[in-house]
Amino acid sequence: MNTIPLSLILPVYNDAAALAAFLPELTAWLASQGRAEIIVVDDGSRDDVHAVCTAAVLPDNVVLRLLTLSRNFGKEAALSAGLQAARGEAVAMMDADGQHPVAVLAEMLTLHHQGADMVAAVQAKRGHENRLLGFLKRGFYRFMQDGSRYALTPDAGDFRVMGRKVVAALLALPERQRFMKGLYAWVGFKTVYLPFQAAPRQTGESKYNYPRLFELAIVGITSFSLKPLRWISRTGILVSLASLFYGIWVVLETLFFGRDVPGWTTVTAGIMFSAGVQLICLGIIGEYIGRIFEEVKQRPLYLVADEWRSDTDVNHATPHAP
Repeated sequence: MNTIPLSLILPVYNDAAALAAFLPELTAWLASQGRAEIIVVDDGSRDDVHAVCTAAVLPDNVVLRLLTLSRNFGKEAALSAGLQAARGEAVAMMDADGQHPVAVLAEMLTLHHQGADMVAAVQAKRGHENRLLGFLKRGFYRFMQDGSRYALTPDAGDFRVMGRKVVAALLALPERQRFMKGLYAWVGFKTVYLPFQAAPRQTGESKYNYPRLFELAIVGITSFSLKPLRWISRTGILVSLASLFYGIWVVLETLFFGRDVPGWTTVTAGIMFSAGVQLICLGIIGEYIGRIFEEVKQRPLYLVADEWRSDTDVNHATPHAP
């Protein structure tokens, strides 16, 4: 592979307007940075991302590449597609909505050149965030960090710069159900965290609503934690012990005190409680089995329907998998 100094990955989904507003700022900065490539990964957008890319004015040292996926595979898959295509010695990932400042990217590249294998931007303040969402996020990260051998840093997202060996390590991981924040932590390497303040979105709104965030959290938990399965075992032990002690108490009341223990209400409540616990446990086990089912099918993580490059202005329309 012919490497270049820098690759920039921009995953987009229905963000053509934001991309059109952000590209001039990005390319103006790249004009003084040496050879670089911008890889726009169109994750099944319904707007015209292709038109925005072909209309972009680029300096001579910058190549723009557009990977159009065959449908919406999700941001994790789009990032993986960009990493697979990237040729840079340093690879940066950032959102195309303008919230990741170019000035912060410059600082991250400086830290990478000073020896950090990976530099992650950490959002310092989320004043606009819904309180419930913030509470749920903090609970999620506490759950994931408790007893883990690798830590997930809260508010450190996909705005990152990494070297080739980190990219190679991420691409070597075969799972289809990808939780990128967990994968960054799992591969390790020398990582530096840089606080930053996100800029306001230039256009549009976030694509991450509560259902999508909940689904991503479930993928993260089932991919990186066995605690729910262990909780099932502990719950089963506790319920069994409670049933045993209750049974002993009933026997003692009947044999030694001659009292019949009235229990229809208690028995009914106990049966319903046990049934509820069993259904919850089955649901948790089912999530893990579902992840196994998705993995053993070994379907491609994504499909590329079309590729375009600014230096050749040629489309390659043969669909292919990674």
